[in-house]
Amino acid sequence: MADPLRVRMCGPLEPYSHGFAAELSRQGYTRVSAAFQLQLMAHLSHWLAKEGLDCRGLTPAMVEAFLTRRRTIGYTNYCSPKALGPLLRYLRGLDVTPPPSPDVPQTPVEVLLKGYWRYLTVERGLTTSTVRAYVDMVRPFLIGRASTDGLGLEHLTTGDVTAFVLAECSRRSRCSAKLMVTALRSLLGYLHVRGVLEKSLQAAVPSVAGWRLSGLPRALETEQVRRLLHSCDRRTMVGRRDFAILTVLARLGLRAGEAAGLELDDIDWRAGEVVIHGKGNRQEGLPLPTDVGEAVAAYLRRGRSHSAQGREVFLRVRAPHRRLTSSGVTQIVAAAGRRAGLGKLGAHRLRHTAATELLRAGAPLVEVGQVLRHRGLLTTAIYAKVDRESLRILARTWPVCAS
Repeated sequence: MADPLRVRMCGPLEPYSHGFAAELSRQGYTRVSAAFQLQLMAHLSHWLAKEGLDCRGLTPAMVEAFLTRRRTIGYTNYCSPKALGPLLRYLRGLDVTPPPSPDVPQTPVEVLLKGYWRYLTVERGLTTSTVRAYVDMVRPFLIGRASTDGLGLEHLTTGDVTAFVLAECSRRSRCSAKLMVTALRSLLGYLHVRGVLEKSLQAAVPSVAGWRLSGLPRALETEQVRRLLHSCDRRTMVGRRDFAILTVLARLGLRAGEAAGLELDDIDWRAGEVVIHGKGNRQEGLPLPTDVGEAVAAYLRRGRSHSAQGREVFLRVRAPHRRLTSSGVTQIVAAAGRRAGLGKLGAHRLRHTAATELLRAGAPLVEVGQVLRHRGLLTTAIYAKVDRESLRILARTWPVCAS
């Protein structure tokens, strides 16, 4: 049978070329992209035959050797492990190649961090993004303690903790420093629970100077939101997707991760409601406004790929069509901001915009907090600063001195 994309194939991978081509098509790859993947497969198959190896010889070490050889002879494209990912996943799914080597922690630091990761995920119930942020923040602290004799955490003192925080805060922004001390307190609590520390040293972590509610939410004006939405070309699949994402963010006040995690089953079209998967694995329902529903429906009908790899609403445009990440949503907002001439723009600006629009429409702070799904009213209180009409009632008249 002739190869569907006319790529000449020989060697041990030849029997799997037709199945791989079908799998690429199922995942939504274009013929051009699939042809590149099959050409890479043909090169790998030829190399395996030349080395006297079969499919079982395609170990991680041999994969790296092949990629090194490919770079050496002058190839500049498809020379990374990521490029071979689709083929290796397909072959491993058929159980014809060895599975990837498990990521076994080798150093005491990574062994401890693996246990800390499990603790945050299982016992604390934190989201993956939060867990990753905590682990990344405390890794320098543990690396600084590492020596040939281990980590020596049982000898940790309050002075050691304070010295590390002072050194780190001097080179971090205020927000980064706040996250760092929060993560460090969490790690010290974990070490105490595990019995590594006889006494909890959480109180030894100094606080970062900062004043709650001192800032002012930076919302977009109505005309700016209109320009942002108008920058999406809804004649294209990408434009329909981006328009739907921006509408969801601006009208419902979702965080980037919440928009990325929205699934088809979360939308109740008949009841006009949507379930949001928020912080701390909480699920809360919100009304689905008509304009939001219309934007999402238009994308689902004429924008979302039929070769989707999951039940998430918003997908990558390029194959494989998997879910968007929170960073992907942020990049969409940033690109729309540049197109609309609004400069640097983040997804959280649209959350501030949704809250501000609710206040302008006369909604009390309690209702704003319910829409934004804040745990406490104090978090919502910052939006009182932008409620100009209510502030006018409280403002005193400027005294005029009699001449």
